[in-house]
Amino acid sequence: MSCGRQKGTIAMAQMLSPLASVSSILFPVAAGLLAIGIFAVDTLVLRPDATAALYVVVVLLSVNFLHWRGVLFLSLGCAALAILGYLLQHGPSYAGDPFVRLLVSLLAIGTTAFLAVKNQAGAAVSRERADLLDLTHDTIFVRDMEDKITYWNLGAAERYGWQSHQAIGQVAHQLMRTVFPAPLEEINTELLRTGRWEGELVHARRDGRPLVVASRWSLQRDDGGRPVAILETNNDITERKRAEDALRRSEAFLTEAQRLSHTGSFGWSVATGEIIWSDETFRIFGYDKAPSVTVDMIVQRTHPDDRAAVRQTVDRAARDGKDFSHEYRLLMPDGSVRHVHAVAHATKGASEDVEFVGAVTDVTATRRAEEALRQSQAELAHVSRVTTLGELTASIAHEVNQPLAAIVTNGEVGLQWLDREVPDLAEVREALHDMISNGRRAGEIIHRLRALSKRTETQKVGLDINHAIREVIPLMHQEVLSRGVSLRLELAPALPAVLGDRVQLQQVIINLIVNGVEAMAPITDRSHELVIRSQLDDAGQVLVAVEDAGVGIDPGNVRQLFDPFFTTKPSGMGMGLSICRSIMENHGGKLWASRNAGPGATFQFALQSHHPEERHCDQDRR
Repeated sequence: MSCGRQKGTIAMAQMLSPLASVSSILFPVAAGLLAIGIFAVDTLVLRPDATAALYVVVVLLSVNFLHWRGVLFLSLGCAALAILGYLLQHGPSYAGDPFVRLLVSLLAIGTTAFLAVKNQAGAAVSRERADLLDLTHDTIFVRDMEDKITYWNLGAAERYGWQSHQAIGQVAHQLMRTVFPAPLEEINTELLRTGRWEGELVHARRDGRPLVVASRWSLQRDDGGRPVAILETNNDITERKRAEDALRRSEAFLTEAQRLSHTGSFGWSVATGEIIWSDETFRIFGYDKAPSVTVDMIVQRTHPDDRAAVRQTVDRAARDGKDFSHEYRLLMPDGSVRHVHAVAHATKGASEDVEFVGAVTDVTATRRAEEALRQSQAELAHVSRVTTLGELTASIAHEVNQPLAAIVTNGEVGLQWLDREVPDLAEVREALHDMISNGRRAGEIIHRLRALSKRTETQKVGLDINHAIREVIPLMHQEVLSRGVSLRLELAPALPAVLGDRVQLQQVIINLIVNGVEAMAPITDRSHELVIRSQLDDAGQVLVAVEDAGVGIDPGNVRQLFDPFFTTKPSGMGMGLSICRSIMENHGGKLWASRNAGPGATFQFALQSHHPEERHCDQDRR
């Protein structure tokens, strides 16, 4: 069936189906009465030609109201009445013109019944097809070559809001205010050339709301190949488009956020070895975007000094299937070095295989800033040390003058022993030994002064904190005595080593001693006693405490005690304790102060004990 006949049949079926349902009971009665009336006219008026035509009309009308079985039954009844009428008029004679007219009538009735039943079957098929088209939720409609709608299914009525009788006859693109992705002339040209067109359209519902559809057009031609109609099916993708747009926006935001934060994302399937990188990850590693990424690409870009650690991290993650976090350096093609920090979370895939989802952050700027901060802190610490040493000039000069004066005295005594008639060489030898000892003592003091005053890079090594304390005591000895302070050492024996810079740790100790001495200066009603303790705490940390019997700490100043430029001294700069805390933080330790149960305060710091084999393991883990 061509599209023109099909759309006409569908439309007729739509219009006649309500009438047929109402008349399916009334028409058989009316048809029977009409047939009997025709029979009476045929018998009384004796005009078989006219009656045969009327029988044909009855059969034709029955097509629209009866099932095919009813049509056949009515046709047989009409034929029987025609034969009965002939017999009543002419008897059993089967010759002559009346008999020929009877045969013609029967042939007309039979032919009409056959064609009627065949047409009804076609109409039934069309109705079934129309019913099937109404079952789908997709919009389906037919429009002629002038874009006027000739068929409109139930899905279109539900989707757009216009019922069939409201849409049929309307120009489709005007009714739905269609927005095309390209000029309509170009679309129609492609449709005529290929017979099909697919694309996305924007339609307007009856209430004005927009509707995005995936549209498919099919050109229908008649038997002569001429285009007669266009079958259009539309699938509502409005929500899908919104979701896609939201996803695109989300991906765009994520990409921009990754670019701004210098953080890329990655996925890694251990079983398949597949690695997926975001655009920012490709940028961080300095690779052009590629469909596949391998572990070798990561190792190749890694700094040679860090490759073993990266390999070890990757192998451990693949073996254990646990979260990991590590930092390493990249050596870029231009010779520059980047610091990156990678962190990943292990998950189980659909096949229970381990998969990692993670992020890699370019922390180069942070590391450079930290290095600049360390250098600034080192500079500031150096200035602070020099300032402190300047303040201790008198005490240091006294400490140096003592061995120098002893050297002079021993030299004079030695000369006297040599001037005797019989030189006492034993006494001279003893005087020389004393001179050498005092010279070494003065040399050690000068060496320590030079070490404290010299500006050098931070060098962390394993050291004995008790030895570092004892080394600074001679520098502070005269200062302590001149202030009337009694200094007592309570150093725990056999303490483990700590990892640190000797000069910086001694700077902290000197600052705490000076603070303790100055805190006791206003006190007149009790002895000035300063105690320096060292011990190993329950957490395995080496703890150093400097306890004084001074004025104590005002509770209102506890929180800002270590803030830069905060001081309670009239001439103080407020940088000493702040620098001390920075030094301790740089060493992975902590510094704090507390009020004593009795008079005074205690300043103490804690450092992790250092074991060379553990340090080696830490480097391997990194």
